[in-house]
Amino acid sequence: MRLPIAIPLVVTCVGARHADDLVRVSSRQRPGESVRLPAGALSTERDLLPGWARYPLGVVAEFRRRGYGIEGLELDFDGAVPAGAGLSSSAALCCAAAVAVRDLCAPTVGDRELIDIARAAENDYVGAPTGILDHAASILCTEGHALFLDVRAFVAAETGGFEQIPFDLAAAGLRLLVIDTGQTHDHAGGGYGTRRAECAAAASALGVGSLRDIDEVGELSGLTDPVLYRRARHVVSENDRVRAVVALLRAGADPREIGPLLNGGHDSLRDDFEVSTEVLDAAVDAARTSGAHGSRMVGGGFGGSIIALVDTADAGQVEDAVRERLAGIGFHEPRTFEAVPAAGAGPVG
Repeated sequence: MRLPIAIPLVVTCVGARHADDLVRVSSRQRPGESVRLPAGALSTERDLLPGWARYPLGVVAEFRRRGYGIEGLELDFDGAVPAGAGLSSSAALCCAAAVAVRDLCAPTVGDRELIDIARAAENDYVGAPTGILDHAASILCTEGHALFLDVRAFVAAETGGFEQIPFDLAAAGLRLLVIDTGQTHDHAGGGYGTRRAECAAAASALGVGSLRDIDEVGELSGLTDPVLYRRARHVVSENDRVRAVVALLRAGADPREIGPLLNGGHDSLRDDFEVSTEVLDAAVDAARTSGAHGSRMVGGGFGGSIIALVDTADAGQVEDAVRERLAGIGFHEPRTFEAVPAAGAGPVG
């Protein structure tokens, strides 16, 4: 279970169809790495492509693999989501490409298939072992809401599996800060994939299809491997925290009450899932001790960003405290912005 929001940083894609059989991709952020190749060569030329281009070209390849007739195509990108910050920049790129290709070439594709196409592009073409969370958030999120996503239910059914939860922090005098530490991470690297494999191994040892099938931490007693036990405990307890946050928001509680749950999530990611870093831990601790109601890392771990739930009046002092703490351990100045729940991907204008 997850509770993401879309943030007001976007990737835009300007697309056009062409009468030839060439697929072209370019990005303002990668001016020397434009790609132009025959659509039929997408699979054979993959390893020769620039890393960034594999994401949108993987989307095109997945549309073609599913039988959608795509030949000549041009996709030009411009993006403001920082890569490697744990803010789903790769999902934003894939989903921008997917929406553009759908609107240009396959208008009958629904949102659920679009999400799966974007996920498959990352998994099968890029080689990043991601789930559907980031892609679902990029497509399904609505302005002013968090997305309560039950991944098991979403994947298993043709409808349902998600709910829009009102999330208006400004009305409560609160801000949700995103602080990008600048310590980059890469889903295609080994750490994230290792954690997914460990979770699968834990589920297998427990005789269930996935750890989502476990309702309580007490049900993990059959795990004798201490590493697999910690990984599973994080997943099960994180599901509990998500349900608790949703219950508070549904009941109209003061959003400050979710602060301890944010703290618990980070502590679990640090101790049980072991995907945090010294820099992330320092940033979280600085935010907490300078007035944040709660703070945790976000994204797949091993670098990236933290979030901090703060009173509007305290935002400046929390930013300053994190900046000073990171400078004190020899790290460069972080980038900070406010996360306001935004709408997911769709046509512009």
